[in-house]
Amino acid sequence: MTDLVLTPTGLRYGRTLLPCTIGRGGITTAKREGDGATPAGRHHIIGLLYRPDRIARRHLPAWATPIGPRDLWCDAPDHAAYNHLTRAPFAASAERLRRADPLYDLILLTDWNWPQATPHRGSAIFLHQWRRPGYPTAGCIAVARHDMRWLAQNAAPGTRLVVPG
Repeated sequence: MTDLVLTPTGLRYGRTLLPCTIGRGGITTAKREGDGATPAGRHHIIGLLYRPDRIARRHLPAWATPIGPRDLWCDAPDHAAYNHLTRAPFAASAERLRRADPLYDLILLTDWNWPQATPHRGSAIFLHQWRRPGYPTAGCIAVARHDMRWLAQNAAPGTRLVVPG
């Protein structure tokens, strides 16, 4: 299986190099919740979420899961659901996955701090669409929309994501 490798010039998958952005805090080996950094290490793709009201199912691999209107990602470090998908209503802090902007129309989930989440070690490290070229994320890796669609077709579950530290 081909690795996704973050390089100084982009995200490489085999011979394909995709322009990308990373967290506003750069790359870190000491990831903490809210630091805005992208965690260094060897991670794996564990899932693909998509907005069924914006992207047709027929354009996605069979393992893609729709994002529902109540879907959230828990970012409350002391909650049992920390760094896991949950649903509203939810009393603890969580990020809404069905956003008004297109950033989360497609999300490749990673296994950063998952499935056994260590409190305060960081949550929701995704590959998703960028706001614009060069605009940093809150810790995720982001690419152009057409590149995200390409990744969704090519980076299957288990694909290793290498972020050099």
